[in-house]
Amino acid sequence: MSESAVRSPRIEMGEVPPPPRWAVRAAYASALSATVGFIPLHAVWALGIPLWADENRFREWYAGGGGPYLFVLSGLALLAGILALSLVRPWGVVFPSWTPFLAGRRVPRRTLAATAFTVSAFLLLYTVWAAAQTIKDFNDEGIFSPWIVVYGIPQFLVWGIGLSLAAGSYRRRT
Repeated sequence: MSESAVRSPRIEMGEVPPPPRWAVRAAYASALSATVGFIPLHAVWALGIPLWADENRFREWYAGGGGPYLFVLSGLALLAGILALSLVRPWGVVFPSWTPFLAGRRVPRRTLAATAFTVSAFLLLYTVWAAAQTIKDFNDEGIFSPWIVVYGIPQFLVWGIGLSLAAGSYRRRT
């Protein structure tokens, strides 16, 4: 290998082993939970449709900024899905050719792994909070049906655990 190739920021994919099958499954489960699981229901609410919600409380909450809040959350869920996939796809190791100024350069390994672990921890903490809030809502009559926990809690567990598993694999491989 020539000296110029050693100094080049471009890195060949052959240096990093492929992710194990279980990590790929965890990443895709996390990405699907973030996008297919989270976004559709939250988009319905963001559009002002009080599905599985107390209509009067929902309207008040929605008028106070609930719609934009849910659109932002849906956008963040999309980014979290991309984050999960980046842990098992080649573009999580080396920036793709279409990225200006970064093409061919190595993705900052610690930054990507730390972001994934942080998002995973937040999701799992949120899951605990949501479960506690649901118990409270059974007594206080919250905005959304407390039965939404049947849909939401497993989804957040898959999302958070899958992201954590994929991030652990990414950190070991890279």
